[in-house]
Amino acid sequence: MDPRPQAAARRLARVDRLIAVTGGKGGIGKTLVSACLALCLAQAGRRTGLLDLDLTGPCSHLVLGANPGLPQEDFGVVPPVTAGIRSMSISYFAGERPAPLRGTDVSNALIELLAITQWGELDFLVIDMPPGLGDALLDAARLLPKAEFLVVATASRVVVETVHRTLELLVQLRRPILGMVENMQRRQNRAVADLAAEFGLRCLAALPFDEEVEEALGDPEYLLRTRPGLALQEMTRSHLLCLS
Repeated sequence: MDPRPQAAARRLARVDRLIAVTGGKGGIGKTLVSACLALCLAQAGRRTGLLDLDLTGPCSHLVLGANPGLPQEDFGVVPPVTAGIRSMSISYFAGERPAPLRGTDVSNALIELLAITQWGELDFLVIDMPPGLGDALLDAARLLPKAEFLVVATASRVVVETVHRTLELLVQLRRPILGMVENMQRRQNRAVADLAAEFGLRCLAALPFDEEVEEALGDPEYLLRTRPGLALQEMTRSHLLCLS
């Protein structure tokens, strides 16, 4: 029997809430939402962690401005702290080298990352979920039974169709869904709001497209001053902190 799932459960035992940011599609801004949400929670005085489970294209460290490098070890791996956030990513071990994983390698890497990370006591752990509906997402859903899902979408028809499948899967798995976030909104469009309504969910925030975001990457204070950052701060105050 593989002891790592039990080890992962012990590592997460002192985390009050797990918020898994997902959407099923790459390129829709899950990492930006995850990192900014973690920054908002930390700014509000909550003990916060950020776990990047995108094993093949991790970039949360770029958004936070964290310096990839081997983290310290103390009966496990101690997450480095950036902007008040304890963060963990496969990028701390792989650096800029590609990590082409398939099949059981995906599951093993994900389980290993969960089993070795010493989170300690946290109020929130934000999880940047992997794209797609494959092994990584299914393993994460299985190994993170306390996770509540925040679903990101854009108004693109292709994205809405993909996110629809993601929502169907979460419903089938009977996983709690906090609501939806529309990202990169350029104009008023009912596509994401209608999708949320179809599943009986709330659209918690609409993040406007902001060209300043690219310049703000790696600068947490600047990120929170962008229009998406301000919208996520309001969402955090109105919808997440009141549930903690």
